[in-house]
Amino acid sequence: MNDPAERFTALYDRHYRSVLGYALLRAGQDAAEDVVSEVFLVAWRRLDDLPDPPLPWLLGVARNLLHKQYDAGRRRQALADRIASATTADDLAGPDVAEGIVDRTTVRAALSALGERDVETIVLATWYDLAPRDAARVMGCSTTTFAVRLHRARKRLSRVLRTSPAAPARTALIQQRAR
Repeated sequence: MNDPAERFTALYDRHYRSVLGYALLRAGQDAAEDVVSEVFLVAWRRLDDLPDPPLPWLLGVARNLLHKQYDAGRRRQALADRIASATTADDLAGPDVAEGIVDRTTVRAALSALGERDVETIVLATWYDLAPRDAARVMGCSTTTFAVRLHRARKRLSRVLRTSPAAPARTALIQQRAR
């Protein structure tokens, strides 16, 4: 089997469940699926350099990615704590320019319910208004991967916002930005 696509397909078919199971023991469903996707992306890029047997190497990559994800989560929580402590009652009581579209406090709460990668993806696309190609470069992934992450992040944010009061007004911003 010399064709790289065939070799990768065989590798994926043989080890996907094992790598996913390993990731699920350490992370939630969405995070585990993202880690497994990244593991096999790394495997594709290093296909000619994979050791035999490849499973221990694949699990090692998954472990490293999960560790990075955990560290990122801790940083995200520390940032959320700093933002929360920096917000004063005057900040919340004053009029907000976007008040008619979305309640800033609700968006903060919704964003804090998302994972760091989702928040970063949404912020790069909406706050910084980066093109997918540029945002993907910032996140260190392909444009396609970024587009998928953005789609998933918007769906998760929309789901969180729909469960809050005045949901139609709040989800209008997400739907408008998705266009």
